[in-house]
Amino acid sequence: MKNKINQLFNIQYPIIQAGMIWNSGWRLASAVSNAGGLGLLGAGSMYPEVLREHIQKCKKATNKPFGVNVPMLYPNIEEIIQIIIEEDVKIIFTSAGNPKTHTARLKENNSIVVHVVSSVKFALKAQDAGVDAVVAEGFEAGGHNGREETTTFTLIPMVKDQLDIPLIAAGGIANGKGMLAAMILGADGVQVGSRFVASEESSAHIKFKKKVAEAQEGDTFLTLKELAPVRLLKNKFSDDLLALYKTNPSKEELLDLLGRARAKKGMFEGDLEEGELEIGQIAGLINEIKPAADIVKEMIAEFELEKLKIAMF
Repeated sequence: MKNKINQLFNIQYPIIQAGMIWNSGWRLASAVSNAGGLGLLGAGSMYPEVLREHIQKCKKATNKPFGVNVPMLYPNIEEIIQIIIEEDVKIIFTSAGNPKTHTARLKENNSIVVHVVSSVKFALKAQDAGVDAVVAEGFEAGGHNGREETTTFTLIPMVKDQLDIPLIAAGGIANGKGMLAAMILGADGVQVGSRFVASEESSAHIKFKKKVAEAQEGDTFLTLKELAPVRLLKNKFSDDLLALYKTNPSKEELLDLLGRARAKKGMFEGDLEEGELEIGQIAGLINEIKPAADIVKEMIAEFELEKLKIAMF
């Protein structure tokens, strides 16, 4: 399978594992890369020296390309960028910020830079900033999301119509059928997050992984738009949040309830009641925890089978 994404990253399959906080450590990234996709380390939940450790361990675990996802709204961003350069990581996905801030510096280091967006407007800004590709992420996605509430399969053809650089689809894609649908609509590859949360190599707590595998349709919702929109599994924390919204809270009151390390408490430490459980709507299709290599293999097999069915139709 050869296309723009395979060639850009020098990978076998156009499947990128999302760099999700508290889920995407070196074990998951290296496993996906070894399986033929592109694994990403999630720098958003790592102190700079922890990120360095994960980069070094990932290098030992795979001789295939891998990258780092960097949410630019996080602290220590300058130190994180410097470590990425020092450790000679050549693939960087940036998100949650202005792509102009670091793209030129990273490109000077001969890096491939990809930016995550949620709208046509921001896709064009990313292209103007000089990135090599764009991830267009729809409303269905887990974690922090766009404010526009544009669904993936609406967003992809609109971005494709305006963009000149390679396009990666994200949000609500967890199997080969979804991958094929996204590529028919114009994507050159897909970024998959939620499905890899429920993998054996994910650094998420086993309680959270099982909760994802048990999730059904309607078990997630998008909230906290006043701060940074985030899609969550429903639990006691989300109930407390909904109760607070009934009082027309200020941003300060929302921040006070959110507190510190709420996502770490839920996804990494396994507190399913008080933690923030970030996951996409596609969790309703995820029924078991599997090795990352099996997830990649099954996605590609289903993709090729469905493509063959269309060709024979």
